[in-house]
Amino acid sequence: MDHDLQLVRAAKRGDTDAFAKLYGTVYQDMYRFALYILCHPADAEDAVSETVVEAFVGLKKLKADELFKNWIFKILSNRCKAKLREYCKKNEELTQEILEGANCREEGPEEAALCREMFFSLDQEERMIVGLHLFCGYKSREIAELLHMNENTLRSKESRAIRKLGQNIQT
Repeated sequence: MDHDLQLVRAAKRGDTDAFAKLYGTVYQDMYRFALYILCHPADAEDAVSETVVEAFVGLKKLKADELFKNWIFKILSNRCKAKLREYCKKNEELTQEILEGANCREEGPEEAALCREMFFSLDQEERMIVGLHLFCGYKSREIAELLHMNENTLRSKESRAIRKLGQNIQT
């Protein structure tokens, strides 16, 4: 039996050490994903922390133990989306610090916002595939294993998602 699967089952029975070990296996990838999407280290940390709390509380609801990583990344994706909505509702002056945070890559704040908007125009599975590949550095084989799908199917879905992003750029 897979070690992570044993940890999930133990965590579902209330073993907090097992949950902590599970968290340790995904923390870096979760943080990288959130940081790319949100561009603010503190907000990325908050999103990851909120995700972990939600996952810990709701772990018993996880039906397929082998899908733990997929499940926790879906929670994180939703948390990041909520944080982005919060950004849009804030009525604060654009300070240099905010502009630098929005400019987490080489593009300006408008381009960074457009990239995030396009990323979130993908459906959840597409975001998961593209995010795990581009932001977390997973290979197709690893993502296919994580999402329990055929590697060729995964590549097709990723290709379609990237084409969809390209179409969004042109419009």
